[in-house]
Amino acid sequence: MRRLKDLPLLLVAGLLLLPVLAVLGSWFSWDAASGQILGEMAATVLPAYARTSLLLCLAVAAGAALVGTAGAAAVTLFDFPGRRHFEWALLLPLAMPAYVVAYAYTDFLQFSGPLQVWLRERFALEGRVFPEVRNLPGAVFVFVFSLYPYVYLLVRTALAERAAQLMEAARLLGAPLARRIRTVAVPLARPAIAAGVALALMETLADFGVSSYFGIQTFSTGIYKAWLAMDNRIAAAQLATVLLVVVALLLGLEARAQKRLRFAAMRARGGTEAQPIVLRGMARVLAWCVCGLPVLLGFVLPLAFMLRPLAADWSVLPWDRFLQWSFNSLRLGGLSAALAVLLALLLAYRVRRAPDGLTRGVVHLAGLGYAVPGTVLVVGLLLPVGWVQQAWPASGVGYWMTATVLGIVWAYLVRFVSVALQSVQSGYARIPASFDDSARMLGAGGAGLLARVHWPLLKRSAAAAALLVFVDVMKELPATLVLRPFNSDTLAVVAYQLARDERLGEAALPSLALVLVGLVPVVLLSRTLRSRA
Repeated sequence: MRRLKDLPLLLVAGLLLLPVLAVLGSWFSWDAASGQILGEMAATVLPAYARTSLLLCLAVAAGAALVGTAGAAAVTLFDFPGRRHFEWALLLPLAMPAYVVAYAYTDFLQFSGPLQVWLRERFALEGRVFPEVRNLPGAVFVFVFSLYPYVYLLVRTALAERAAQLMEAARLLGAPLARRIRTVAVPLARPAIAAGVALALMETLADFGVSSYFGIQTFSTGIYKAWLAMDNRIAAAQLATVLLVVVALLLGLEARAQKRLRFAAMRARGGTEAQPIVLRGMARVLAWCVCGLPVLLGFVLPLAFMLRPLAADWSVLPWDRFLQWSFNSLRLGGLSAALAVLLALLLAYRVRRAPDGLTRGVVHLAGLGYAVPGTVLVVGLLLPVGWVQQAWPASGVGYWMTATVLGIVWAYLVRFVSVALQSVQSGYARIPASFDDSARMLGAGGAGLLARVHWPLLKRSAAAAALLVFVDVMKELPATLVLRPFNSDTLAVVAYQLARDERLGEAALPSLALVLVGLVPVVLLSRTLRSRA
């Protein structure tokens, strides 16, 4: 009887885990062709993929840790004019997809961009004034100022718990400011820094838009080349395994850091109030620079660069097709958000009713899809489709997965169910277990308990989950680029295609739409943080 009850849970978890299992199972489908391709790639391009990915990750980790920690320390430990505004402004780059930032800077700084044209005309210069933007340092710049909010958010939360009190105690013991920061604030924030850097690196490794547009040879672009250019899905899946292992290591690092972060927060509660240190003179100017430059470089300037084509000439913008692209994005986002919330409710309800080890383990595994890069997800979904199509050609599974919304929605659910699940589970944590006991005594159970007792109390959490999934689907690029049905371009895909064709002015319109959508969860997050302050 218990096995029958677990069957729906196992079925949902299996559908969500299938891409990962398919990628891992590709090693059992080894053949001579894939072995030859991997051998040739290992002798030619794989060392470059590994070296470039490693350099990119190291530089992004250092930059995001420095920028995010400095901003969090400035608004948490010190007091200066504008601090309250910087607390939420430092989150604004979260609304900017990294590939949109790359398009904006390239449009403005490239050889034919307005800045270099003006400098050549103004000072009678010849040739290129600035070096090429689309290279590895340019990608590092884009990722650092797009992803530092992950570090900033976690470090700010860690320092807000007790840092001011502990630093005040150290001051009373005679420690100077530099020593207080070095021996009190930094150790307290170290787990948060590690967790934030791990999240930033997972986003960096999962990226395809920036790497492809800048021509950087990373594992993500290599997977696409093995699949599309070399036409060997087994080799692509085996390359994806390498990326999946790296992401799993980062996920373990992030989970370990989060445990240490929670321990530090629990130990930090209580105590007397201590005020942040008031800054004056040059220290105040330095704090403004530390907080203002990330916002300027990660949000204000890219937004201004994208607004320039709209202000210059509205007629060149693709207004006639913009509504169709928006409709496609809204349709996929709405459908995926509704299904993700439904699955999250079912999974969370199952954990609520039967919180045993098997149920918790299955639900945890089902929520790991968010850490899977989009390139790995595409390979993991299309690989079993190819196997089924070869075994049963008349099944038509290839058509349903690539010519309808089934494949792309499945990919979105694998990727973003965990986002909805976290929000729904946080809502369940606020519902006392006594409510369930009272409802069962009154005869409500099963679907009735979920519909009549839990759902009215989970509406806000479900709405927040739907909003987060909707925004993530709108910005998703790698999976959408490959799995979207014919003539169903979304805003993210169109922005990438226009930028790739050097039509950066036209790419501004869909890019701006993505930024406006991304601002919604950032505003909600900043309001939540202010309410907890």
